[in-house]
Amino acid sequence: MKEVASREMWRLKTESRIKWKEIGWYLMVIIITIPFIFPLIWILTAAFKTQAQIIASPPLWIFKPTLNNFKSVFMEQNFARFLWNSSVVAVASTVLSLLLGLPAAYSISRYNQRALGVFILVARLMPGISFLIPWYILFSKIRLVDTFTALIASHMLVGLPLIVWIMLNHFDGIPRELEESARVDGCSIQNAFFRIVLPISGPGIITATTLSFLFSWNNFMFSLVLSTNRTKTLPIAIYNFVSYAEVSWGNVMAAAVVIITPAIILTMIFQRYVIKGLTMGAVKG
Repeated sequence: MKEVASREMWRLKTESRIKWKEIGWYLMVIIITIPFIFPLIWILTAAFKTQAQIIASPPLWIFKPTLNNFKSVFMEQNFARFLWNSSVVAVASTVLSLLLGLPAAYSISRYNQRALGVFILVARLMPGISFLIPWYILFSKIRLVDTFTALIASHMLVGLPLIVWIMLNHFDGIPRELEESARVDGCSIQNAFFRIVLPISGPGIITATTLSFLFSWNNFMFSLVLSTNRTKTLPIAIYNFVSYAEVSWGNVMAAAVVIITPAIILTMIFQRYVIKGLTMGAVKG
Protein backbone atom coordinates (compact mmCIF):
# COMPACT_ATOMS: atom_id res chain seq x y z
CA MET A 1 0.00 0.00 0.00
CA LYS A 2 2.84 2.38 0.82
CA GLU A 3 4.44 1.62 -2.56
CA VAL A 4 1.19 2.40 -4.39
CA ALA A 5 0.72 5.61 -2.43
CA SER A 6 4.28 6.74 -3.13
CA ARG A 7 3.92 6.01 -6.85
CA GLU A 8 0.66 7.94 -6.96
CA MET A 9 2.28 10.84 -5.12
CA TRP A 10 5.21 10.81 -7.57
CA ARG A 11 2.82 10.75 -10.55
CA LEU A 12 0.85 13.71 -9.21
CA LYS A 13 4.02 15.69 -8.59
CA THR A 14 5.24 14.92 -12.12
CA GLU A 15 1.94 15.98 -13.67
CA SER A 16 1.93 19.17 -11.59
CA ARG A 17 5.50 19.96 -12.64
CA ILE A 18 4.63 19.43 -16.32
CA LYS A 19 1.53 21.58 -15.99
CA TRP A 20 3.50 24.45 -14.42
CA LYS A 21 6.11 24.17 -17.19
CA GLU A 22 3.36 24.47 -19.79
CA ILE A 23 1.87 27.48 -18.03
CA GLY A 24 5.30 29.10 -17.84
CA TRP A 25 5.88 28.41 -21.54
CA TYR A 26 2.60 30.02 -22.59
CA LEU A 27 3.25 33.03 -20.34
CA MET A 28 6.67 33.49 -21.92
CA VAL A 29 5.16 33.29 -25.43
CA ILE A 30 2.53 35.89 -24.50
CA ILE A 31 5.13 38.24 -23.00
CA ILE A 32 7.32 37.95 -26.11
CA THR A 33 4.49 38.45 -28.61
CA ILE A 34 2.83 41.43 -26.88
CA PRO A 35 5.38 44.00 -28.19
CA PHE A 36 4.76 42.74 -31.74
CA ILE A 37 0.98 42.42 -31.55
CA PHE A 38 0.27 45.68 -29.69
CA PRO A 39 1.20 48.00 -32.62
CA LEU A 40 -1.07 46.00 -34.93
CA ILE A 41 -3.95 46.26 -32.45
CA TRP A 42 -3.32 49.99 -32.10
CA ILE A 43 -3.35 50.52 -35.89
CA LEU A 44 -6.49 48.45 -36.31
CA THR A 45 -8.44 50.25 -33.58
CA ALA A 46 -7.22 53.70 -34.66
CA ALA A 47 -8.46 53.04 -38.20
CA PHE A 48 -12.03 53.00 -36.83
CA LYS A 49 -11.63 56.10 -34.61
CA THR A 50 -12.11 59.78 -35.27
CA GLN A 51 -9.16 62.16 -35.16
CA ALA A 52 -10.17 63.39 -31.70
CA GLN A 53 -10.45 59.84 -30.36
CA ILE A 54 -7.02 58.90 -31.72
CA ILE A 55 -5.19 61.79 -30.05
CA ALA A 56 -7.19 61.57 -26.84
CA SER A 57 -5.22 61.17 -23.63
CA PRO A 58 -5.52 58.72 -21.98
CA PRO A 59 -6.20 56.43 -24.97
CA LEU A 60 -9.80 55.36 -25.61
CA TRP A 61 -10.28 51.61 -25.77
CA ILE A 62 -14.08 51.70 -25.74
CA PHE A 63 -15.55 53.78 -28.58
CA LYS A 64 -18.10 53.74 -31.36
CA PRO A 65 -16.40 52.52 -34.57
CA THR A 66 -16.65 54.59 -37.73
CA LEU A 67 -15.90 53.78 -41.38
CA ASN A 68 -15.30 57.40 -42.35
CA ASN A 69 -11.56 56.89 -42.54
CA PHE A 70 -11.90 54.08 -45.06
CA LYS A 71 -14.45 56.08 -47.06
CA SER A 72 -12.01 58.98 -47.21
CA VAL A 73 -9.16 56.70 -48.24
CA PHE A 74 -11.00 55.07 -51.14
CA MET A 75 -13.38 57.81 -52.28
CA GLU A 76 -11.47 61.03 -51.73
CA GLN A 77 -7.89 59.82 -52.21
CA ASN A 78 -8.61 57.20 -54.90
CA PHE A 79 -6.68 54.59 -52.97
CA ALA A 80 -7.96 51.82 -55.23
CA ARG A 81 -5.65 53.05 -58.00
CA PHE A 82 -2.64 52.92 -55.69
CA LEU A 83 -3.69 49.43 -54.61
CA TRP A 84 -3.78 48.40 -58.27
CA ASN A 85 -0.34 49.94 -58.90
CA SER A 86 1.22 48.06 -56.00
CA SER A 87 -0.40 44.81 -57.10
CA VAL A 88 0.87 45.17 -60.68
CA VAL A 89 4.42 45.95 -59.59
CA ALA A 90 4.60 43.27 -56.89
CA VAL A 91 3.09 40.48 -59.01
CA ALA A 92 5.05 41.32 -62.16
CA SER A 93 8.40 41.68 -60.38
CA THR A 94 7.83 38.42 -58.49
CA VAL A 95 6.84 36.45 -61.59
CA LEU A 96 9.76 37.75 -63.66
CA SER A 97 12.15 37.11 -60.78
CA LEU A 98 10.90 33.52 -60.58
CA LEU A 99 11.31 33.00 -64.33
CA LEU A 100 14.92 34.14 -64.13
CA GLY A 101 15.79 33.04 -60.61
CA LEU A 102 14.69 29.40 -60.69
CA PRO A 103 16.85 28.35 -63.68
CA ALA A 104 19.72 30.49 -62.35
CA ALA A 105 19.61 28.84 -58.92
CA TYR A 106 19.41 25.38 -60.51
CA SER A 107 22.41 26.10 -62.73
CA ILE A 108 24.49 27.45 -59.83
CA SER A 109 23.60 24.42 -57.71
CA ARG A 110 24.21 21.70 -60.29
CA TYR A 111 27.32 23.18 -61.94
CA ASN A 112 28.91 24.53 -58.75
CA GLN A 113 29.01 28.12 -60.00
CA ARG A 114 29.65 29.47 -56.54
CA ALA A 115 31.44 32.58 -57.79
CA LEU A 116 28.28 33.62 -59.60
CA GLY A 117 26.26 32.85 -56.48
CA VAL A 118 28.52 35.04 -54.34
CA PHE A 119 28.22 37.85 -56.90
CA ILE A 120 24.42 37.67 -56.71
CA LEU A 121 24.61 37.62 -52.90
CA VAL A 122 26.80 40.76 -52.92
CA ALA A 123 24.19 42.49 -55.09
CA ARG A 124 21.56 41.53 -52.53
CA LEU A 125 23.61 42.70 -49.55
CA MET A 126 24.42 46.10 -51.02
CA PRO A 127 22.09 48.84 -49.69
CA GLY A 128 19.34 49.64 -52.15
CA ILE A 129 19.94 53.37 -51.81
CA SER A 130 23.29 52.93 -53.61
CA PHE A 131 21.39 51.98 -56.77
CA LEU A 132 18.95 54.87 -56.69
CA ILE A 133 20.98 57.53 -58.48
CA PRO A 134 22.22 55.20 -61.28
CA TRP A 135 18.68 53.84 -61.70
CA TYR A 136 17.20 57.33 -61.87
CA ILE A 137 19.79 58.56 -64.38
CA LEU A 138 19.33 55.48 -66.55
CA PHE A 139 15.55 55.54 -66.57
CA SER A 140 15.39 59.29 -67.07
CA LYS A 141 17.68 59.02 -70.11
CA ILE A 142 15.43 56.43 -71.72
CA ARG A 143 12.26 58.18 -70.47
CA LEU A 144 11.02 55.38 -68.25
CA VAL A 145 10.65 57.34 -65.00
CA ASP A 146 7.09 57.03 -63.67
CA THR A 147 6.47 53.79 -65.57
CA PHE A 148 5.71 50.29 -64.36
CA THR A 149 8.75 49.05 -66.27
CA ALA A 150 11.12 51.10 -64.11
CA LEU A 151 9.44 50.04 -60.86
CA ILE A 152 9.28 46.37 -61.80
CA ALA A 153 12.94 46.32 -62.83
CA SER A 154 14.03 48.08 -59.64
CA HIS A 155 11.99 45.76 -57.43
CA MET A 156 13.55 42.76 -59.19
CA LEU A 157 16.86 44.02 -57.86
CA VAL A 158 15.62 42.89 -54.44
CA GLY A 159 13.46 39.91 -55.38
CA LEU A 160 15.75 38.14 -57.85
CA PRO A 161 18.79 37.62 -55.57
CA LEU A 162 16.45 36.59 -52.75
CA ILE A 163 14.80 33.92 -54.92
CA VAL A 164 18.16 32.66 -56.20
CA TRP A 165 19.58 32.17 -52.72
CA ILE A 166 16.49 30.56 -51.26
CA MET A 167 16.21 28.12 -54.17
CA LEU A 168 19.96 27.49 -54.27
CA ASN A 169 19.87 25.90 -50.82
CA HIS A 170 16.70 24.05 -51.77
CA PHE A 171 18.16 22.58 -54.98
CA ASP A 172 21.32 21.57 -53.08
CA GLY A 173 19.10 19.41 -50.87
CA ILE A 174 17.51 17.51 -53.78
CA PRO A 175 19.35 14.25 -54.59
CA ARG A 176 21.02 14.31 -58.00
CA GLU A 177 20.08 10.64 -58.46
CA LEU A 178 16.50 11.68 -59.27
CA GLU A 179 17.65 13.71 -62.26
CA GLU A 180 20.15 11.07 -63.31
CA SER A 181 17.36 8.48 -63.35
CA ALA A 182 15.28 10.80 -65.52
CA ARG A 183 18.22 11.30 -67.86
CA VAL A 184 18.61 7.52 -68.17
CA ASP A 185 14.93 7.34 -69.16
CA GLY A 186 15.53 9.83 -71.97
CA CYS A 187 14.79 13.21 -70.35
CA SER A 188 16.90 16.18 -71.31
CA ILE A 189 18.31 18.50 -68.65
CA GLN A 190 15.46 20.93 -69.29
CA ASN A 191 12.79 18.23 -69.03
CA ALA A 192 14.33 16.86 -65.84
CA PHE A 193 14.26 20.38 -64.38
CA PHE A 194 10.62 21.01 -65.28
CA ARG A 195 9.24 17.50 -64.70
CA ILE A 196 11.29 16.26 -61.75
CA VAL A 197 12.93 19.10 -59.85
CA LEU A 198 10.25 21.83 -59.91
CA PRO A 199 7.30 19.61 -58.85
CA ILE A 200 9.13 18.55 -55.67
CA SER A 201 10.34 22.10 -54.97
CA GLY A 202 6.94 23.44 -53.95
CA PRO A 203 7.85 24.64 -50.42
CA GLY A 204 10.94 26.43 -51.65
CA ILE A 205 9.11 28.11 -54.52
CA ILE A 206 6.26 29.19 -52.24
CA THR A 207 8.78 30.59 -49.75
CA ALA A 208 10.66 32.51 -52.42
CA THR A 209 7.45 33.79 -54.01
CA THR A 210 5.96 34.94 -50.71
CA LEU A 211 9.07 36.77 -49.50
CA SER A 212 9.74 38.37 -52.89
CA PHE A 213 6.14 39.59 -53.10
CA LEU A 214 6.22 41.03 -49.58
CA PHE A 215 9.50 42.85 -50.17
CA SER A 216 8.08 44.40 -53.34
CA TRP A 217 4.72 45.19 -51.74
CA ASN A 218 6.35 47.06 -48.86
CA ASN A 219 9.11 48.73 -50.86
CA PHE A 220 9.25 52.45 -50.24
CA MET A 221 12.59 53.72 -51.45
CA PHE A 222 12.48 52.85 -55.17
CA SER A 223 8.89 54.02 -55.54
CA LEU A 224 9.72 57.31 -53.84
CA VAL A 225 12.29 58.17 -56.51
CA LEU A 226 11.03 56.41 -59.65
CA SER A 227 7.27 57.02 -59.46
CA THR A 228 4.97 60.02 -59.41
CA ASN A 229 1.19 60.31 -59.61
CA ARG A 230 0.63 57.78 -62.41
CA THR A 231 2.49 54.82 -60.87
CA LYS A 232 2.47 55.78 -57.18
CA THR A 233 2.31 52.73 -54.90
CA LEU A 234 0.67 52.26 -51.53
CA PRO A 235 3.64 53.11 -49.23
CA ILE A 236 4.10 56.42 -51.08
CA ALA A 237 0.36 57.18 -51.19
CA ILE A 238 0.24 57.45 -47.40
CA TYR A 239 1.99 60.80 -47.76
CA ASN A 240 -1.29 62.16 -49.15
CA PHE A 241 -2.57 62.31 -45.56
CA VAL A 242 0.39 64.27 -44.22
CA SER A 243 0.26 68.05 -44.60
CA TYR A 244 2.23 70.95 -43.20
CA ALA A 245 -0.44 71.80 -40.64
CA GLU A 246 -1.50 68.36 -39.40
CA VAL A 247 -1.48 64.63 -39.95
CA SER A 248 -4.78 62.88 -40.65
CA TRP A 249 -4.07 59.96 -38.34
CA GLY A 250 -7.37 58.21 -39.01
CA ASN A 251 -6.71 58.10 -42.74
CA VAL A 252 -3.10 57.08 -42.17
CA MET A 253 -4.17 54.15 -39.98
CA ALA A 254 -6.90 53.10 -42.44
CA ALA A 255 -4.35 53.18 -45.26
CA ALA A 256 -1.93 51.17 -43.12
CA VAL A 257 -4.62 48.52 -42.56
CA VAL A 258 -5.14 48.33 -46.34
CA ILE A 259 -1.40 47.85 -46.85
CA ILE A 260 -0.73 45.24 -44.17
CA THR A 261 -3.88 43.13 -44.65
CA PRO A 262 -2.73 41.35 -47.86
CA ALA A 263 0.69 40.74 -46.31
CA ILE A 264 -0.82 39.20 -43.18
CA ILE A 265 -3.27 37.04 -45.16
CA LEU A 266 -0.51 35.82 -47.47
CA THR A 267 1.77 35.01 -44.56
CA MET A 268 -0.95 33.18 -42.64
CA ILE A 269 -1.92 31.06 -45.67
CA PHE A 270 1.62 30.01 -46.57
CA GLN A 271 3.15 30.07 -43.10
CA ARG A 272 3.91 26.36 -42.85
CA TYR A 273 5.27 26.26 -46.40
CA VAL A 274 7.52 29.24 -45.70
CA ILE A 275 8.91 27.61 -42.55
CA LYS A 276 9.45 24.31 -44.37
CA GLY A 277 11.03 26.04 -47.34
CA LEU A 278 13.43 28.06 -45.20
CA THR A 279 14.59 25.04 -43.21
CA MET A 280 14.82 22.60 -46.16
CA GLY A 281 18.39 22.13 -47.19
CA ALA A 282 19.71 23.38 -43.87
CA VAL A 283 20.48 19.83 -42.72
CA LYS A 284 22.12 17.45 -45.14
CA GLY A 285 23.31 13.90 -44.87
